[in-house]
Order: sequence, then C-alpha cells, then structure tokens
Amino acid sequence: MKYRFISDSHTHSECSFDGTDSVIMLCEQASALEMYSLTITDHCECHEYFEKNVRDDIERSIMQINRARAMYHDRLHVYTGIELGQPTQDSSAAEDALSLTDYDYVLGSLHNLRGEQDFYFLEYTEENVYPLLDRYYDELLELARQDLFDCMSHLDYPLRYIIGNSGLNIDLLRYSERLDAVLETVIKNNKSIEINTSGLRQVIGRTLPDISVIKRYRELGGKYVTLGSDAHRWGDIASGIETGLDMMLECGYTHFTVYEKHTPKLLPIL
Repeated sequence: MKYRFISDSHTHSECSFDGTDSVIMLCEQASALEMYSLTITDHCECHEYFEKNVRDDIERSIMQINRARAMYHDRLHVYTGIELGQPTQDSSAAEDALSLTDYDYVLGSLHNLRGEQDFYFLEYTEENVYPLLDRYYDELLELARQDLFDCMSHLDYPLRYIIGNSGLNIDLLRYSERLDAVLETVIKNNKSIEINTSGLRQVIGRTLPDISVIKRYRELGGKYVTLGSDAHRWGDIASGIETGLDMMLECGYTHFTVYEKHTPKLLPIL
C-alpha cells in the first residue's frame, strides 16, 4: 500500500443488524492487507435500544473483539468501538451501552430524525427535502452538544440518499452557518470528525463528508480526522482509505487520528 499506517476506524460485524461477517473475518482481512489498526464499531441505534434488545448484540460484539485482540495482538491493533446512533433520542440507552465496557472509540451518528425512519428509507421530493435537511442540521448540532462521542460520523449522511439515490440537486450553501456551528462545537469539545469512504462505493461517488467540509473543519481549527470505510462485510475493509488520506494531504494535514481508550493518537500520513 502507498501509506504506512493504514487504519480503518468504522466497521461493522455480524453483531450489527446489517453486518454479515464475524469480527475474526474482518480482522483476518485487515491482517492480510497488513493494516496498522482496525476498530470495530457495531451499531447501537439508541432510539430502539430497549425495544429490540440491542444490548445483547453489543455484548456479543465486545466478546468477539476481545477474542480477536488476543488472536491478532502481534499483527494488528484491534480496537473496541461502538457507533451510537441517535443518542440524543434516548440518552439512557446511550449511557447503558457505554457502561458495558471500556471502549477505545465512540462514533456519534444521526441516521434518522425523531419520529422518522432511517434516511435510507425515505422518499425525497423538491417539496420535502429542505424541511428534512433543516431538521437534520438542527439535530446534528444537538448531537454535537451532547458530547458522548469521540468522533462525529458521516456528517452529511442524508446526502448519500438525497443526492446519490434520488438525484436531487441540493443548495448546501444555505446550511453553511449551521454546519459551521456543528464543526465549531466538535472542535470546542476536542472531538474529531470522520472521512467516511462508503460513498465511494455507492451511487453518490464521494466521501461523506466531501473535501470542502474537511477543508472548512481545518480552517476553523479542527485537528483530529479519522478514516472509516463503514464496511459491513470483510471485502470492504479499508476500501477507500487511501483516497481519504489523499484528501487529508490536499487539505494540509500531515497526520490522521486513531483512538485508544478515548485518547486520540496522531499517526503520520506519509
């Protein structure tokens, strides 16, 4: 590979409702690619945590990660993570999930608005898209202020479907002030944002967020950027990570971030 410390900080195993492969299979692929680190961040959708007994899946994920860490200790840094989806919609669920182990890394995500399905399932029109995005950026700022996470994940998640799948043209300049407020809150709280490379494998064809947001984050003083493939199967581990590192260099970064026990570790890009 082109870079020395290839790391993937956003991955899902079979312990996520939409994952397919065991933690061991994900680690085996990472080891075969001679990666530096792999963080498993299985889903915790907080708004349905108690209804669907998500805790059992998280506990299973933690057990598999511990087993994998022991197996690959001399070949791969394996980190324990979790993706908190919608923690502002049920803070008690988030707190319970975070009590289950001493995590290395916590992603904060917003996959659906209050009372709505995941953005994946919604139908978008010229009439409803801006009201939905208004609500999205308001809830995103609420998430940033809640401060339960290490890294805010895929900042413009809805665009994966609004632009990618529905093909609507969106004037994102109308959200520049709201986005700045989110980024400034993340920076103030000494947290990171993520370059999520899943969009490179999807119709939208770009990272989430794109390079303009990464540049703005740096302009505002943001120091910490992680990279995640958002892989849900072994074959997508590290997919697009080199492209993400290319973007970071273009934005002026010399180091990217991985987390160990919630502590950001800066690793040289080159």
